[in-house]
Amino acid sequence: MPLDLVARLARAEPDGLTILLDGMPEVKRAQLAVWLYGRSHTHEIGVRVAATCEGAILRRAAGIVGNVLYDLSRRPYSAPSYGTHGGGGRRQISLGGPHSAAHTNL
Repeated sequence: MPLDLVARLARAEPDGLTILLDGMPEVKRAQLAVWLYGRSHTHEIGVRVAATCEGAILRRAAGIVGNVLYDLSRRPYSAPSYGTHGGGGRRQISLGGPHSAAHTNL
């Protein structure tokens, strides 16, 4: 993929995205969507580009991944939750080690 196009897509507002993609054949948009979706830092842009494509074109471009991408592009976007804990809150971190409280009474 041309890096200048990727950079312009990354900086584009949602409305500007359609302007950048205007005139690009749908097959190329589908390939671009799959390429962008496959990279963590352009994942969201890939979903937005996929929203400009029909499901059959995405499936032809990437098989089952295209199918999933089509489904994702038709839902409201929710940011991935990498590294979050299921416990709900932040864990407290002690830099003193496990026995630091015992040494404070010396």
